[in-house]
Amino acid sequence: MREVVDRCCGLDVHKATVMACVRIAKPKGKEEEVRTFSTMTEDILVLRDWLESLEVTHVAMESTGVFWKPVFNLLEDRFTTILVNPAHMKNVPGRKTDVNDAQWIAELLAHGLLTASFVPPRPVRDLRDLTRYRRALINDRTREVNRLQKFLEDAGIKLSSVASDVLGVSARRMIEALLAGTTDVEVLAELAKGTLRRKIPQLRQALTGRLRGHHAFLLTEILAHVDELDERLERLTAEIGKHMTPFEWAVQLVQEIDGIHRRTAEDVLAEIGTDMTRFPTASHLASWAAMCPGHDESAGKRRTGKTRKGNKWLRSALVQAGTAAARSKNNYLSAQYRHLVRRCGHKKAVFAVAHSILRIIWHLLANGVAYRDLGADYFARRNVEATTRRHVRQLEALGFRVELHSAESTA
Repeated sequence: MREVVDRCCGLDVHKATVMACVRIAKPKGKEEEVRTFSTMTEDILVLRDWLESLEVTHVAMESTGVFWKPVFNLLEDRFTTILVNPAHMKNVPGRKTDVNDAQWIAELLAHGLLTASFVPPRPVRDLRDLTRYRRALINDRTREVNRLQKFLEDAGIKLSSVASDVLGVSARRMIEALLAGTTDVEVLAELAKGTLRRKIPQLRQALTGRLRGHHAFLLTEILAHVDELDERLERLTAEIGKHMTPFEWAVQLVQEIDGIHRRTAEDVLAEIGTDMTRFPTASHLASWAAMCPGHDESAGKRRTGKTRKGNKWLRSALVQAGTAAARSKNNYLSAQYRHLVRRCGHKKAVFAVAHSILRIIWHLLANGVAYRDLGADYFARRNVEATTRRHVRQLEALGFRVELHSAESTA
């Protein structure tokens, strides 16, 4: 097999060590040199200098947890550095050592048999760190709110059964009054504001409980933690806003899609970036994100269409956007959801809408055009005859006799 890279290096990266195998093509064979380095920054710089002295042009490594990141960050500016999915280059069973792994990576790289994983530019990676940390904090806050509801239930206070948001303005005032020692349910219920005042009788019943000192201590700690998380989220969102300044044009384009608000747009762009040249088509992007059916076919039989495990951060943001779009009205995405939900069910229909959103995002970023909705009547207009037949069958099933006349002939 012809070699396409004359001087390359395969790295087997671990937490404490890096096994490096440099492969140099010779007229009558190959020359390999293997060395071991630690993952301390000084040693990685020594590794970089060693590779430069051997005139290495390409470096490949496995994506092992987060251990590849410091190595990748220090080498990407000097060499053509690629990150590879370990599942794509498994070694021969029974020959598993660090040296063999590094040699195998170098051999595959020399013959051009490795497919590079998508690693966005450093500004996008920094933004990705921020948005993922924000998502983690939001999840922490959600868990704290759930704990708050659990202890309220334990005290016999059914506030969440009446108020949709247990930490909304009215509910928060009632909880703080309870913690301050107020036990009169009439006084507590009168703290309701806005539309919640319509439910004052229900609030009187819900606020009748047995709040002990044990519950008061735990609720106070939880509220303090929620307040702390809210402050951290505000600071983090402000920092994300600073990092989003170069990508503001992309945020504005993506926000035009139904179901996507600014935070979702930031989460999506932090995962896929704005340079769509890395994905030749929208289908490539959907496949990389595992937002499309999988392929499992053998002997002419297709066994399952289960999706692969993809980027969980991107999938979460897209499914959230798909759910919001499904609940909206008078647009293509909501019409797509209603078109599919009857035969696929809610989850698959939402996932299909999320898939459509990702494809739309690719077209907007790749072509730099504004979003144009196809309309809520797209599926009816797509095949007028089929739509007409379906409605006629439904009317006939109800006992009507249907005669069709075009609007032009009756005019």
